[in-house]
Amino acid sequence: MQTFSIRDLRERSGELTREAEIGHVSLITKRGQPIMVALPFTDTLLDRGVRVALAEHLFKEGVLSLGKAAKMAGMAYVLFSEHLSRIGIPVVDYSPDELEAELEAAAL
Repeated sequence: MQTFSIRDLRERSGELTREAEIGHVSLITKRGQPIMVALPFTDTLLDRGVRVALAEHLFKEGVLSLGKAAKMAGMAYVLFSEHLSRIGIPVVDYSPDELEAELEAAAL
């Protein structure tokens, strides 16, 4: 997620627009504090609503945990997990070594 300051909105508006056009969410700050989020206007946004679309994106990018993303989406943890799975966003993303360790632990 790209971060832009209020000053950047004047000086780098083209870059912010390009980021939105390729589907990237951007954070806008004032004096280093977040004040708003620039969310691309997409079919996902229209179909699922702002809260769910933003929660999906921030979880997928690793910005929010599953629990926090579910809360942002206004959904129960389990329902949000199922929702992500239905749209092809992995809920668990193990590296090969982590997966091997988990499988070994489960076999005990």
